Amino acid sequence: MAPHERFSVRVYGILERNGEILVSHEHIMGSVHAKFPGGGLEFGEGPKDALVREYMEELGIAVTVTSHLYTTDFYLPSAFDPKVQVISIYYRVAASGGPQLPFDLPTPSDSEVMNQGQIFRWYPVMLLTDELLTLPADRVVARILRGDAA
Repeated sequence: MAPHERFSVRVYGILERNGEILVSHEHIMGSVHAKFPGGGLEFGEGPKDALVREYMEELGIAVTVTSHLYTTDFYLPSAFDPKVQVISIYYRVAASGGPQLPFDLPTPSDSEVMNQGQIFRWYPVMLLTDELLTLPADRVVARILRGDAA
């Protein structure tokens, strides 16, 4: 492996409430992305620990990882750096305390997300489409959640 080629391990949590899934709309490197909540694994932590940390940092809530859902099984270059290969791990999570999640508003506009940096919304599983979700691995997970062929 050349010195400039590396891996990035990402962990994401699927939080469900009454048939709806929580989605994060984020301003990342100049554009808006709709994705499942989560982020990067830091050196010295396990994937589950990273996911618990990410939920606390992003939403201020404690979660418990309940089960593994999916790990990417295809080559996935980073959308932000083609010299980085991304490995994404998805878990189902349950909120184990903290504030209620009142994210029942319409899909935010790009300008709202750019102004706030990150906005969370609940979506019925059937609305988790390729048009909504930005990341290729998230689209695979949405198909799994909808019961479509992955």
